[in-house]
Amino acid sequence: MTRVAAIDCGTNSVRLLIADLPADPERGEPADVERLMEIVRLGQGVDRTGRLAPEALERTFTAMRGYAKLIVEHGGGAPGARPADVMPVRVVATSATRDASNREEFTVGVREIFGVEPEVVTGAEEARLSFTGATRGLAALGPEAPYLVVDIGGGSTEFVVDADAVDGALSVDIGCVRLTERHIRQDPPDEQAVRAMIADIEAAMDRVEEAVPVRVARSLVGLAGSVTTVAGIALGLPAYDSALIHHSRIPAGTVHEVSAGLLASTHEGRAAIPVMHPGRVDVIGAGALILDRIVRRYGFAEVVVSEHDILDGIAWSLV
Repeated sequence: MTRVAAIDCGTNSVRLLIADLPADPERGEPADVERLMEIVRLGQGVDRTGRLAPEALERTFTAMRGYAKLIVEHGGGAPGARPADVMPVRVVATSATRDASNREEFTVGVREIFGVEPEVVTGAEEARLSFTGATRGLAALGPEAPYLVVDIGGGSTEFVVDADAVDGALSVDIGCVRLTERHIRQDPPDEQAVRAMIADIEAAMDRVEEAVPVRVARSLVGLAGSVTTVAGIALGLPAYDSALIHHSRIPAGTVHEVSAGLLASTHEGRAAIPVMHPGRVDVIGAGALILDRIVRRYGFAEVVVSEHDILDGIAWSLV
């Protein structure tokens, strides 16, 4: 086993996975040591200003300092040691950082905290990492391949059918934070805002169909917080339970119902949902709508929900 640390810094959240992975990915099962997530909203205002806001950077760095401390502790290092000195560490940044003109400020901060350079990956690489994390071991559980893996993030959504082909993956600039900031001006959103979001989503899927063979897919696999939150609501869970959500299969009709309910709900109503993370209350309507339109467009009967995603792909890439 090799102990590794993976950090995924997205538009809405920053996440840590410390895991013990088998040297041969085809033999043995990974063991999570820590799997954590904090909502930091790094992409706050990026769609409008093109820059990472100072307060957003500070929220992100605060969370990362806590993660760095955990890495050193689990790596057996002395207090003050750099995480990269005690185990392999990879930090991946995605949509918000790709779009920011001042991303060097982010790079310097990450280097100081972890001792490694953050990798601002392309959308295609983000999609491949997500595919790897989501589909490893999935075939034995029943969903029929080929898979369309959809990773709905804060600033972008990744579509991938074949992880080995660059032309089988595409990242498009629709995400729960980006669409919320771009279109929603009242709570709940009015019909005009919903129509505008749908137009953006449909236009993005037009581009996807030009680049990704989505129509050959037999199963839809959905990743990330918007999808897992929809699943938790659909399952009627009294609290967020990743073990029950992971590999759950949510019928298309239920996806439509949950999405419509979230878009019609007030802030207070969404906040009262047992599985809702406080950091998702303002953006879950847009995220659920993206999933809903994907299911409708491609005619899938259900979505297979995975708690394993780009974070797990980052970890596997270290072995």
